[in-house]
Amino acid sequence: MGISLDGLSSGLDTTTLIASLMQAEAVPQTLLKNQITTVNNEISAYQSLNAKIASLADLATSTAKPGALDLYKAATSSATVTATAGTGAATGELQVVVSALATAQVGVSAAMASWPSPGTLTIVGHDGTRLEITPTSNSLDDVVKAINGSAAGVTATKIAAGTDPVSGAQQYRIQFSSTTTGANSSFEVHTGSAANVSAANDVLTAPGAAMIKTAQDARITLWGGTGAEQVITSASNTFADLLPGVSVTVSAVSVDPVTVSVARDAAQASALASSLVDSLKSVFSLVSTNSAVASSIGADGKSSVKSGIFAGDSTVRDINQKILSAASMPVNGHSPSEYGISITSDGTLSFDKDKFAAALVADPTTVNAAVTEIASRVAAVATQASDKYTGTLTAKITGSQAQAQSLGNQVADWDLRLASRKSSLQRTYSAMEVTLSNLKAQQANLTSQLASFTTSTSTSTGN
Repeated sequence: MGISLDGLSSGLDTTTLIASLMQAEAVPQTLLKNQITTVNNEISAYQSLNAKIASLADLATSTAKPGALDLYKAATSSATVTATAGTGAATGELQVVVSALATAQVGVSAAMASWPSPGTLTIVGHDGTRLEITPTSNSLDDVVKAINGSAAGVTATKIAAGTDPVSGAQQYRIQFSSTTTGANSSFEVHTGSAANVSAANDVLTAPGAAMIKTAQDARITLWGGTGAEQVITSASNTFADLLPGVSVTVSAVSVDPVTVSVARDAAQASALASSLVDSLKSVFSLVSTNSAVASSIGADGKSSVKSGIFAGDSTVRDINQKILSAASMPVNGHSPSEYGISITSDGTLSFDKDKFAAALVADPTTVNAAVTEIASRVAAVATQASDKYTGTLTAKITGSQAQAQSLGNQVADWDLRLASRKSSLQRTYSAMEVTLSNLKAQQANLTSQLASFTTSTSTSTGN
């Protein structure tokens, strides 16, 4: 820390004086800092615009995919049958009668206190495959644990079954359930090894055992009573692609036919087109807001004009115009306004969902092709602007960030330069105060000597 000698000899407020001089010296650095603020504001605005355009590019790319607007919805005449339309769906109708629901096999063993020795058991699948399981003991808990930890596709649960009337020991029954539904989920449980599987050691057919549910497929009948009936089965209660791109799920057996119908989903297609227009409008709005010129009157009564960050920016103006053109140019000689996508008086877009829906009903193929083409053009322009490696906006942001870095380095250099200058001024003024102090001391000494000399001369003259 420097030595403060404010006014010691000169009477000057050297601290304030040095501060004033440093303020003047720092003017170039202050200008650099203001530039950094301006550049950072520009970077923030460019990044916001780039993010919106990148989002637009993603949405437009997905909308431009083949079949993106070829949307359908499925409906049924009964709450016990549901249908879902997906990719590849088409208009159509079908009547089905639900004959059976898919079930998993469930069986219980006879009551027992422990698993029969030697404890090994074998589970036989519907296709005859045998899985031998060896629990760590004859304990029913260990048996249940071993079954549930195996790859048999069967779960086991121990259930209390009272006491043995002879021995008084607590007894349990084990419930066996397949983990999947359908006829192929059937199984057998045998005591003993895989090599000794026989009807005699089948746990689920032994005295006291019971089959609670039999494994079966779900079944539906098409065209019942026409002589061309067709039965379709499914291991689950869902029938995939019963109609092209349509899955049907049943939850109850039906007596009367249930109608499954598929129709074009105009509402969903309209919502997708509306989302694309909204994303476009969001980009145009941001550009407009940051390009506006605003005037204001200061406290001194003088008016000032401030331009938006994008005002006069040829790069942003060019991108904005290219996106607008991509969205509004005719498609095969037809204006997008025919489908409800129009340019407004302020140079942005509007979407008329009723007009779009009407056009879609009248000519879905042409409307879908038009929206796909518009989306494709917008995606190309938006991607060219926002690509994270080669985008024109990305390059502008990178350039501005480099400029901010360079300005920051110059500010740091000025910090060193100003610190050195301040130290030099402090040394200079400190030296001045010391010199003045020495001169004052010399002056006082000379004054004292002169006074002494004058007194001495007066005394001699009097004598």
